[in-house]
Amino acid sequence: MASAAGKWEIVNKKNKKITLTRNEKKSARKALSENMPRIDPVPPLKPSETLFELGFEKMGKKQNKEQVPPISAPDYQQPKSSSGGKMIKKPSDDLGLKRKKFPSLEAAVKALDLKELQEQLDKSQNLFPGNPSVWVKDLAGYLNYKLQAPETDPTLSQYSFDYPYSLANKELRNTIKSLLAKTSDNLEHFFDHCIYTMLREQDKAAGESLHGYRICIQAILLDKPKIGTMNLGKYLELLRSQHNKPIKCLSIMWALGQAGTDLAEGLKVWLNIMLPVLGVKALSAYAISYLDRLLMMHSNLSKGFGTVGPKDFFPLLDFAYMPNNSLSPNLQDQLRHLYPRLKVLAFGAKPDSTLHTYFPSFLSRATPNCPPEMKKELLRCMVECLTMDSNSFSVWRQLYTKHLPQSSLLLHNLLETWDNTPVKVQKALQETVRSFKVTNEELFGRQGATNSQEIRSCNTACNNLLQKLKGGGFPWFRLLLVLMIFAAGFVMHDIRTHGSFNASSSAHVLRQSGMMSVSQQAWNKISHYSKQGYSWIETNTPYYYSEAVTMFGPNLDLVWRRLTELVVYTKEMLSSHIAWITENLPKLIEWLHSNLPDAVLQFVRYIKELLLFVHQNYLFPALEYMEMVMKQWWKQLANSCKGEISWDCMKTHCVNTTHLTWSYLQNMTTAVKNWASSMISNH
Repeated sequence: MASAAGKWEIVNKKNKKITLTRNEKKSARKALSENMPRIDPVPPLKPSETLFELGFEKMGKKQNKEQVPPISAPDYQQPKSSSGGKMIKKPSDDLGLKRKKFPSLEAAVKALDLKELQEQLDKSQNLFPGNPSVWVKDLAGYLNYKLQAPETDPTLSQYSFDYPYSLANKELRNTIKSLLAKTSDNLEHFFDHCIYTMLREQDKAAGESLHGYRICIQAILLDKPKIGTMNLGKYLELLRSQHNKPIKCLSIMWALGQAGTDLAEGLKVWLNIMLPVLGVKALSAYAISYLDRLLMMHSNLSKGFGTVGPKDFFPLLDFAYMPNNSLSPNLQDQLRHLYPRLKVLAFGAKPDSTLHTYFPSFLSRATPNCPPEMKKELLRCMVECLTMDSNSFSVWRQLYTKHLPQSSLLLHNLLETWDNTPVKVQKALQETVRSFKVTNEELFGRQGATNSQEIRSCNTACNNLLQKLKGGGFPWFRLLLVLMIFAAGFVMHDIRTHGSFNASSSAHVLRQSGMMSVSQQAWNKISHYSKQGYSWIETNTPYYYSEAVTMFGPNLDLVWRRLTELVVYTKEMLSSHIAWITENLPKLIEWLHSNLPDAVLQFVRYIKELLLFVHQNYLFPALEYMEMVMKQWWKQLANSCKGEISWDCMKTHCVNTTHLTWSYLQNMTTAVKNWASSMISNH
């Protein structure tokens, strides 16, 4: 230690002090400095090629630290100056390529150097061989750096669904796909990176265009659309946090909506991301246009069955039919136009086992004060539930006392549309209506005047429905058909018995009544005029035909030539229109397919009900009756043959049966004939 007298003291382990004078101290310092190792200056390092030399210097600052390659020495130099060893940054304007703006994205894609892109990807893979996430991030950064073109609409709604990825040629697509295939385990992280980078760029006053990130997002979701639906909850929170920045919200919705290459995944995005913000003015238009485009892309709705459930369907129903909601009238009309296809998706592939789960919500919404259009739709849906899923009747019986006004409305609707109500519903309704009548009597006795008006209305509807169920009027058509068949059989048997029509009793009755002479005169006149007309045609047709050919033949040839020329000219003039029709006809067919399923299904249901009615009321009873007759006949045959059935016994039995049947018919015919004769003679 340095003492107050200016001397140094050295303390050893034995606490012995050694004092040095100033001259000794200076000598020790000099010896120490001479014995220290020296660092000789070396020339600057040779510049090495990095990703920065081709335009990645600015991009490297935006990526995380793991992407930045080692800083090359030429960026810095150490000039000899009096300021010591301070690092002075060298201007690097000559290292990176200047960013080039293109008038359109199409021009930017055409100008893209694919060979240079592949070289940069190879360098990235060589620099970071064990970090695939860096490769794909460099791909997105390079594409976004090179594809600088004007960008106005964040949703690209004026372009096709696969824009801008559709602009990429086959070679560029193969390059992107091959790299994504190498980094398949990092695609979810890469997808998040693209979205968050887009949002950061939109925070800047003069941010870059985002076409490169959009192309990467579409390339990911084209092959693996499920990646877009893995973290929908996280993105919904992100969307809500940016509610005052509509451009960012629309960018998020667009990016997630690219999963719509698969109908089920696209519906998940719409239900979990776009439906919650459907009431937001700045976002509603894109949400509905996306749904319209999604359903137009996928005409086969069966691929989306099981995606839309009751908790998703009924908010859509309210948005489509409830007036004065947060949607504008124009958007509400568009959603109402899409509603039938959404209903098909909600009811699913097996409506006969799922519709009873929708019935309670339909019933609770069908209040007397409900808007007319919504009331009509709710009643239609409830009838459909009762028709297709028989379990809906039991659900209705359980909810009857809690929803008396709604039940009254449904009962009166069934009464008003009774003629159009399917037979299956009419038969199943009988038990339900009788249950309602018992419940009404209990409610009258227990509650007194409470809800008496509603109970009375339900009771009146139940009485009218039961009266309808008891019978549907006298079957005049069936009676007339039976009489006609019986009369034809009687006349045929009469003619066969007497040998001819003139000798039959039917002819005798017609003569006595005067109808025979009248019909004979009419027949003679018809035959006479028919013969005259035929003879005139046979005589005059050749003459008039030759005259017509002589007079009109040249003119007809000229007309035919002119007509042929007109057809050729019309074909040439309409060729462009025909091509347009050929191009748009599939769209029209797709539109008809999406807008006519309800009518087709209704027609199929009618046919099904008709066949079921014929089977239950005619074919099945007839088969049962035939089975019973065959059993009785076989039993009689066995009894007549004394248990041993042989050919002679069967022949004898058949002859006897035929004789008895014919005798019975003759006796019945004679009795009917005598009765008819006595009735005519009395008159």
